[in-house]
Amino acid sequence: MPYCVRDQTVQIYHSMANTTLKRFSAPQSHLSEAIGISESFLFFQQQLARVAGASRPVVLIGERGTGKELAAARIHYLSPRWSGPFIKLNCAALAPSVLESELFGHEPGAFTGANRLREGRFESAHSGTLFLDELGLMPLAVQEKLLRVVEYGTFERVGSSEATSVDVRLVAATSVDLRGLVAEGRFKADLSDRLSFQVLYLPPLRLREGDILALANHFAKRFAIELGLSRTPSFSPSVVAELQRYDWPGNVRELKNVVERAVYLSETEEITFITLNPFNPPFDLKGTGQPLPSLGTEDNRCERSNVESQFPVNFDSVIRRREVELIRSALAAAHYQQHEAARLLGLTYDRFRGLYRKYKERLESEPGALDAKRPESSPSG
Repeated sequence: MPYCVRDQTVQIYHSMANTTLKRFSAPQSHLSEAIGISESFLFFQQQLARVAGASRPVVLIGERGTGKELAAARIHYLSPRWSGPFIKLNCAALAPSVLESELFGHEPGAFTGANRLREGRFESAHSGTLFLDELGLMPLAVQEKLLRVVEYGTFERVGSSEATSVDVRLVAATSVDLRGLVAEGRFKADLSDRLSFQVLYLPPLRLREGDILALANHFAKRFAIELGLSRTPSFSPSVVAELQRYDWPGNVRELKNVVERAVYLSETEEITFITLNPFNPPFDLKGTGQPLPSLGTEDNRCERSNVESQFPVNFDSVIRRREVELIRSALAAAHYQQHEAARLLGLTYDRFRGLYRKYKERLESEPGALDAKRPESSPSG
């Protein structure tokens, strides 16, 4: 993109952000998470700003964690409908019969337990915007009724034959290929055509060059304030490299979790390690299934007794041997990711690296030694 065009895009984005801030409060909207300077991010925001003014359906397509709900909210609050309601519904969270009632409401006696009239999300969103998440998972029977609302602006509550008129703008989101679902017969072609006045693709975080560190610093600062910390932790060079090297399959949502976890666990003002996989168990599931040795386990109490029975001993030699065993066990449990091994041992990454370099020759030469290349080529090392 030529420089002048990019400058214009940045100006449009800042203007759009200022307008949105005036219309709704940031704590409610999480507007501050819409941060970025990459070409792909700015291009998406430019498209979003242009379509916001047209009161027509929009389909947002993006991977999990890319911010589809946030984008839908921005469309609403940048539109002429900004003072109206912004109503949300996840189509994957409800059974087909319940989904229909949630969307269109029901009359008293429409089904067991329906004791009173209930307005649906469409009526609640009158004069505003209705955001339908996970549109691709909507059952065909509900799609048929949705098509009528999109075409004519009317629907019938469950258990009623009386038409109800509404003025609602639809913004739908999905992480799947709608045209592929149409070809498979799982999504109505007519509905796809009606909803796709504009289709916007949210860029995944791995394609947003330059945005990862900006977002990470923002999340770290905000969570530090939430925790009541006096200063915002900074990221060590090795952590910065790891943040930028990772693919982020969970996108912005995953980055936020990783950064907040690192801020919470850091004992210093510099974050020296991050945990990309919080589900990594502290023991080897493929081996004995035993937890990493610690000074309080039965095995270690036995080992202490054995050591005591061999007095006098070389104290330094025993400590060195124990440190080597702990490092080797931690690396195995962490699948040779050094940042994770450091976390398992309760060490900073820099201290772990120092110990690893100190004992590298013994780790690679003694029985049960590590593959010498594993730690050095590890994504975390």
